[in-house]
Amino acid sequence: MTIRFDDRVAVVTGAGAGLGRCHALLLASLGAKVVVNDTGGAVDGRGNAKSVADSVVEEIRAAGGAAVANYDSVAEPDSAAAIVQTAIDTWGRIDVLVNNAGMLRDKSFPKMTLEDYTDIVDVHFLGSMYTVRAAWPHMKERGYGRIVMTTSVAGTNGNFGQTNYGAAKMAVLGLMNCLAIEGRKNGILCNAISPGALTRMTEGLIPEDIGRHHHPELVSPAVAWLCSEKCEETATVIQASAGGYSRLQYFQTAGVQFDPRETVTVDDFDQAFARINDLSTATPSLLGELGNAGERLKALGLIA
Repeated sequence: MTIRFDDRVAVVTGAGAGLGRCHALLLASLGAKVVVNDTGGAVDGRGNAKSVADSVVEEIRAAGGAAVANYDSVAEPDSAAAIVQTAIDTWGRIDVLVNNAGMLRDKSFPKMTLEDYTDIVDVHFLGSMYTVRAAWPHMKERGYGRIVMTTSVAGTNGNFGQTNYGAAKMAVLGLMNCLAIEGRKNGILCNAISPGALTRMTEGLIPEDIGRHHHPELVSPAVAWLCSEKCEETATVIQASAGGYSRLQYFQTAGVQFDPRETVTVDDFDQAFARINDLSTATPSLLGELGNAGERLKALGLIA
């Protein structure tokens, strides 16, 4: 079955260039009606230009698709809500939300200002939360929704000069995990893309010989699939770069289970650390607050 988005309405933030533009163009080409959101700011988030979002809307319409521009920032609750409201006012619904809007304020940790931190968090983390908060009631009412967050290897793997960005991108995954649990019963699935692409944000960060293969349009098929009815995954992170796709999953070792009714000393932990740290026993960590703890206690016969 060919994946299509006919009669679906999608909001893509930061869709005026780079990855967001490619996501919006692909979704529109597959039949989605798309809200193209972009403030038109520079890489550091400063400034604005309506022409950035307008040009993508014109591109979609020229190809026979349906799109409308929105120029609001995700970084404030009211303006983020206005992005979603654009979809409701124009087409009466929202089915898909792709949180792609981003900016960079890269500096080494000692040189980074508090504003460099808060501005990044406002856009990447709080901005993602604000848009979901606005879209959630509409998706819940219809019993359907697909939300895609954007995380980064700067968070999952770390990167020099990106403590603000990396921390915000890890916070996005915490948000995703909790939303996935809350949303499933209402048909709302929440996943994440960890993209690698040569865009104006990554120019100079990716070596030239590698970067020439990192086309942003190669990330969008994974995003579109996560946005589709075919997707039944939730709390799943897909890494996509240079035409390569993989799933990123946290793992937990089998570890050591002491009897919780007895005292555990630091020396006990020290002596057991080799087994605790034995990655050959690792299995995927489980979604939810208890993780694998329940299974370990069942093995001891302490719970049913």
